[in-house]
Amino acid sequence: MPQPSSVLERRHHEITASFESFVRRELVPLAAEIPEPVDGPPRDLRDYVRRRSATLGFYGAEYPESMGGAGMPVTALVQLHHAAGASGCPLAPYALAGPDGPSWLLTHGTARQIEEYLVPMVRGEKLRCLAMTEPGSGSDAFAMSTKARWDGDDWVLNGRKTFVSNAGHADYAIVVADVTDGPTGHGGATAFVMPLDHPGLRRGQQYAGMAGEPLFELVLDEARLPMAAVVGESEGIGSAVEYAMDSLAYGRLLVAAQCNGIAEFALREAVGFARERRAFGQVIGGYQHVQEHLVTARAGVETAKLLTLACAELVDEGLESGENAALAKLVATEVAVDVVDRALQVHGATGYVRGHPLEYLYRHIRMMTIIEGTSEVQKVIIARSMGLG
Repeated sequence: MPQPSSVLERRHHEITASFESFVRRELVPLAAEIPEPVDGPPRDLRDYVRRRSATLGFYGAEYPESMGGAGMPVTALVQLHHAAGASGCPLAPYALAGPDGPSWLLTHGTARQIEEYLVPMVRGEKLRCLAMTEPGSGSDAFAMSTKARWDGDDWVLNGRKTFVSNAGHADYAIVVADVTDGPTGHGGATAFVMPLDHPGLRRGQQYAGMAGEPLFELVLDEARLPMAAVVGESEGIGSAVEYAMDSLAYGRLLVAAQCNGIAEFALREAVGFARERRAFGQVIGGYQHVQEHLVTARAGVETAKLLTLACAELVDEGLESGENAALAKLVATEVAVDVVDRALQVHGATGYVRGHPLEYLYRHIRMMTIIEGTSEVQKVIIARSMGLG
């Protein structure tokens, strides 16, 4: 059945179809071998998927070809993340770099930092994590207590970061700390890049999320770093807020795209089930209350897809604004939560059972309204753009 959003998906159809073929041909068979029940692919399998995808040009596709990427525009990248979510394959999201937007190293890093950290990441050889959130702050990410002071020829960092994804197996972290004093005479939130095996950095408490993905606390204890560890070196002191603003809109669009794909997959599962499952002498899709769930879900999916694709077009045209990305992220994540809930309701106990894809998605999708800025934060951004605060 033709869909309204397909009009905006035609431009990058070939690359999307190629990625979908890769997922079907290589990742679906691998995912079938993962024992049930499991809350995430084993680390070695994730690493293989990342490296294999990088070889094919999908992983880190937004990065320049000189780094091993494909130099894809945001519209193409949005469609790849949508395809990953829509595939229903638990390995597909690991075939694409994370949703945190263009790495701060790409936009502001030095040539040495790019070569040492970013190029291996684009090739699937290294994995990063972003350590910004702290125990005493969540959405107010830059109200931080982690400090960096200048001591002789080094920075000394002390503090704690929490809810750090990928920290269990990342090779390096971008750590944000508040510079209180330094050789340049100015301070503020500053981004540092440091290996995870640094002697002044250790993994603290581990948290298990609803969907099973582990999150970690990182503890910095008199961690000494040279000026060369500052993203952008001396020019990067006090610039972390600017760096974050540059990448937030981009990352929010990728979250929106993946949520749109997940919602599409959930809807497809629910429609298929409603066409076959019989109750009281007819298929349940013939009942008005079931139809209400499915039609409302389809309307939400198409609305979110069209909004996300339109915002991606604006980014590629250089006309992106923060409120547009906030709108796309808000609508797509909230719609996805609603659609997965409706799909599970249509399935009844069948979808509630451990091991069913909807059971996992029901736990997983809730996180999307929190990461990259909660729904409430997106509403604040949108309200301000309307002159309301």
